[in-house]
Amino acid sequence: MQILRTPDDRFAGLPDYSFAPHYADITAIPGDPSAGTLRVHYLDEGPADAAPILLMHGEPSWSYLYRHMIPILTAAGHRVIAPDLVGFGRSDKPAAQGDYTYARHISWMSELVFDVLDLRDVTFFGQDWGGLVGLRLVSAQPDRFARVVVGNTGLPDGNGKASEAFLAWQKFASESPVFPIGGIVNGGSATDLAADVIAAYDAPFPDDSYTAGARIFPSMVPNLADQAEVPENRAAWQVLEQFTRPWLCAFSDSDPITKGGESPFMRRIPGAQGQPHTTIVGGGHFLQEDKGPELAEVILRFIDGTRETVA
Repeated sequence: MQILRTPDDRFAGLPDYSFAPHYADITAIPGDPSAGTLRVHYLDEGPADAAPILLMHGEPSWSYLYRHMIPILTAAGHRVIAPDLVGFGRSDKPAAQGDYTYARHISWMSELVFDVLDLRDVTFFGQDWGGLVGLRLVSAQPDRFARVVVGNTGLPDGNGKASEAFLAWQKFASESPVFPIGGIVNGGSATDLAADVIAAYDAPFPDDSYTAGARIFPSMVPNLADQAEVPENRAAWQVLEQFTRPWLCAFSDSDPITKGGESPFMRRIPGAQGQPHTTIVGGGHFLQEDKGPELAEVILRFIDGTRETVA
């Protein structure tokens, strides 16, 4: 496995991103310690002894996406963990698309969250692939999670029909000779991002050789019954259909990719019943970018309103 590592100077002086980096060495090929390790980056802000909020990003963003939410959450006394998925941000980037699988992403994040950090009493938030990966962690060890918040994500199990917008995105990711990460995030946001913010999303990717993980992600979404991880996602749903701890949907109103995606959660998850599900008005696919402070406040209110439920 050829592994690329973005030079540190690419992350110097990014706007509103002065957080200290943290790193963990994770098994590169799950089940094969002889294959070496990957360096995975994560943010760890706020009081170390506070119950953690785990924020997981999706495609093709990185923990920079949460820069406007983290200070609000830590100011309220919470510890916040925001990892960069392998292939993104300051985490290592295997150079070949074949090095990435849905199962490996789950193993990589499981090792970080469960084995290295040993997080418990977790409030989880995931968007896009942050949900596809993170909800598998929730289903694997549900007792570690006090509550769940999801926005603009899903857990596809081969039974759904992909939207035209998503099919177009898959085609673009696999065929476009140019893959402008910052421009993609800008296009998926309801607001026009400043040039230095677009550049910050480009920072982890000095050239196209670093984008293998970002390019392959869309094709790994298991929308069809014969795709990898469909049986595993169906098994995960069976666990989540027994999840009685608080579950909140906070989807945005302007995302053609995941529009309506909150319905299965609200219908199938016991902990989602009777919760104050909310629609983030004015948010695109990257609602953290468009409405980060508002989303942070939604999470804080949810935590405060469910403390007795999970005590």
